Amino acid sequence: MLAMVVLLGVAVALLQRWAGSDDFRARIEREASTALRVPVKLGGLSVDLLPLPAVAVDGLQVRTQPPLTAERIEIRPSWRALLRGELEIASLLVRRAVVPQQAVSALSAAQQRKPAAQKTGAGTPPGDALALLPRRWIIEELTLVQPQRRITLDARVLLDAQRLPDAAEIRVRRGWLEGARLDLARAGRQWSLDGSVGGGSVAGKFTLDRPPAGGFLLQGNLALSGVEVSALTAPSRPLTGRMDTQTTLRAEFRDPARLADALQTQTRFTVNQAVVQGVDLAKAVRTAGTSSGGQTPLDTVAGQVVTQGPVVHLRNLVANSGLLAATGNVTVEADRSLDGRVGVDLAGGALGVPLVVGGTLDEPSVTLSRGAMIGAAVGTLAAPGPGTAAGAIAGEHLGRGLRSLLGK
Repeated sequence: MLAMVVLLGVAVALLQRWAGSDDFRARIEREASTALRVPVKLGGLSVDLLPLPAVAVDGLQVRTQPPLTAERIEIRPSWRALLRGELEIASLLVRRAVVPQQAVSALSAAQQRKPAAQKTGAGTPPGDALALLPRRWIIEELTLVQPQRRITLDARVLLDAQRLPDAAEIRVRRGWLEGARLDLARAGRQWSLDGSVGGGSVAGKFTLDRPPAGGFLLQGNLALSGVEVSALTAPSRPLTGRMDTQTTLRAEFRDPARLADALQTQTRFTVNQAVVQGVDLAKAVRTAGTSSGGQTPLDTVAGQVVTQGPVVHLRNLVANSGLLAATGNVTVEADRSLDGRVGVDLAGGALGVPLVVGGTLDEPSVTLSRGAMIGAAVGTLAAPGPGTAAGAIAGEHLGRGLRSLLGK
């Protein structure tokens, strides 16, 4: 018995020395670079067998532009699975990783350039790929970098044998949504979400099923209460105020990486004591849409939000204040550009003045439609001031009539 212990100790020492050698590290770098089609550099590589088996990489650099980096990645397989001759990852630790969106896009593009037979995961049945997911995830100070914002968070995730989530918790350390928290708990086939963000609360219930035809079906509802809108859109501040929402969501997907594209949501919302930044609707009406900038204080803004992947449709918008009332529909495209129409009623003045919404979330703009602009010009000549708004309304109706007559 003593001899076996000594031999095992020698074997462990030799394995650790071999794994930590420059030759072995260089070999892993070459293989990873070939697989990803992007240069990969490892600061260190180590293997431990006791007290639990583990493989760790220190100082990872995936040399995209900008690079994807991690201070440490540690994988621990399951002892029981190894004894059965199977590979099952018990836990994954990722510490101080920085993941720029541009780096993820570059890696995805590199994979698309590979021949189909060489693509990572090609030919792997979905069930086998899911089985390789770690049962326990420990994420420490993960920084996600987008062109206009960054977020640093900690996360703990526990998956069941079918790789469905049993529990999860997320804490935002710095950056966008700083101080936010989310906790996911499971009861049978239902998951409940509880959290806080932007000075308000988050609550939801979800079901995740695996239909006989394969893939996943996600359904659920989500509610926000008293959340500051600008906390969700930072650093942009197109709208401020406290928001309450009720959302239903649904997604059918086979690849979990495609969840965001498959997700469809419908939301009813109300924002109290709202301020629309970058647009003064009352001034835009009085000047026939020639003014820009400013802000519009509103008592309430309400409406519906429908999402289709990255595109957001704002429908049946209703906004009210002591000075004006507005209704309309606006679409926010994937590139953050705006496209929509709004009708504005001024208190004691013009009714239903049509405005075209354009620009971007960061720099919105409102202008009169072409027909309304012609009517406004005529109205201004006839009666400056009130004639401008009246002419705009008449011009818009005339334009609609002509389009209907011409079938356009």
